[in-house]
Amino acid sequence: MSVQVGNTVFERVVYDDVADVLYLTVGTDPVEAESTVATPEGHAIRYDAAGAVIGITFVNAKWLLDRDGELALYRVDRDELAPAL
Repeated sequence: MSVQVGNTVFERVVYDDVADVLYLTVGTDPVEAESTVATPEGHAIRYDAAGAVIGITFVNAKWLLDRDGELALYRVDRDELAPAL
């Protein structure tokens, strides 16, 4: 099974139903990330050395989908953008 998020296709999809964590990985085998960024929502985005997304970890995936109908990766609120506008 594969999942597409934006323009990225994740070929390795693992869901831990006990912890309610969804792991998405580009390729069939996990690769060591060069960097990982935590989102304000509590998820994690993993990047390779070139800056390409190689994985996403969604925390509370099913609970959030049931509650909100979506998983937000990063929301930018008005206060964060106010200095630029």
